[in-house]
Amino acid sequence: MELIHALARTQNHSIRTINQELDQQSSSSAFIEANTTAVPFQDIQHNHIIPVFVKDNEPLISQSDFILATQDAVQDLFRGETILQPQIRVSHPIKGRIPEAKDKPASQLLEWERTIYYERAMFCIEIPTIMDDIDGNRLTLMVGGVKAYNLDNLYNKKGAAEHFKIFIGFKNLVCTNLCVRTDGYKADLKVASLDQLRSAIYRLMDQYDQHRHLRQMQALTGYSITEQQFAHLLGRCRMYQYLPSEEKKAIPALLYGDSQLNSVCQDYYKDASFCRQEDGNINLWRLYNLFTGANKSTYIDQFLDRSVNALDFASQVQHALDGGRASWFLN
Repeated sequence: MELIHALARTQNHSIRTINQELDQQSSSSAFIEANTTAVPFQDIQHNHIIPVFVKDNEPLISQSDFILATQDAVQDLFRGETILQPQIRVSHPIKGRIPEAKDKPASQLLEWERTIYYERAMFCIEIPTIMDDIDGNRLTLMVGGVKAYNLDNLYNKKGAAEHFKIFIGFKNLVCTNLCVRTDGYKADLKVASLDQLRSAIYRLMDQYDQHRHLRQMQALTGYSITEQQFAHLLGRCRMYQYLPSEEKKAIPALLYGDSQLNSVCQDYYKDASFCRQEDGNINLWRLYNLFTGANKSTYIDQFLDRSVNALDFASQVQHALDGGRASWFLN
């Protein structure tokens, strides 16, 4: 815990005073868009019911408790930094009604007679005073997670494994794209109590190497591909989805489907910040951001996995351009 706090305090070019205008800007845009709705924390805490285990009627760890546990850890490890309020996006509403209203038409239900919770929720807590710049893009540190009740076995009793995803990484303020690296992501965290969840959040933040993450992303700016290479790369990405399973096993995974690849292709020409240069070339930092931008149309349960995959994919292309092992996608 002390290690990551020391890193945050000693990185000279990453810790700066931030003004109110940036506070407002960095809190205003959605980090994910597909099929999600923004909700305030108070709404989740006070108005959403909490699923229970069928066998003993004991509640699962609520989405609000998850957010509070993460916020407490962030405030503990980053004392003295500016910490913004959580941004929360939810999807897949589970609607209900109280027993007294069971015979009412839906159009006549009063607000207090309705019940709701959202099956999936994702949140981000921004620390805008820990920042860096890559290729003219300002990045700020982010911590957050995903709670999707559909991953839990509700036909069980308290003490059964509950599933969470947690991450720490950076947000690109130019486009609100999230940049997540493998060591800053726990894809399938299983815990049986809130104390275990808190411990896991601390462990993840302690193991995360923000300097290495920034260096890896910065390195992408030094490599470019031509328009012809981009077209070949995108064509291979589309082919990958239909490869025989045995051939797929020999190739690093690509988690992006046709709809995301369509967005990458469109934004290669039209994105205001990350489109091709005049000669048709595009550096790998821009390419990486085309993928993370396309990822914003992903559902909550796949979002973080694809975010990590985007950096792995861009680094794989970089390695091939640097004379390393040839990438199937670029070969």
